[in-house]
Amino acid sequence: MRHCILLHVTWTTRDRLPTITLASAEFLAGLLPRIAHQERGEILGMGIVETHIHIAIRIHPATSLPRLLQRLKGASASLHRKQFDRPLRWAKGYNVDSVGSRALHILLDYVTTQHLHHPDQAIAGWPD
Repeated sequence: MRHCILLHVTWTTRDRLPTITLASAEFLAGLLPRIAHQERGEILGMGIVETHIHIAIRIHPATSLPRLLQRLKGASASLHRKQFDRPLRWAKGYNVDSVGSRALHILLDYVTTQHLHHPDQAIAGWPD
């Protein structure tokens, strides 16, 4: 049986401070899909600006959403500190919306063009 639970997930930096740099965005783009895979998820699209992240993700029905988000946010903050010797702090909580499969293309376009929706928060060089 094929499952297709599609979600739009967003979370912000603590106090919405512009702390996501180009190096941080590249780091997150490599790390977050690996964590999602470990939790039976697949990131289909990602948008990152200085203050927040949007992801389009497909998850398995048995995936625990709170655990997935705790791992995405917690591991990225912890590993970022180790790799860059500076913190990447996330605000508490996150936003999740379910998306129908017919609207996936709209979601992917929205998520991957965050730099156009928030030009004042766009990260120079991201996406390349």
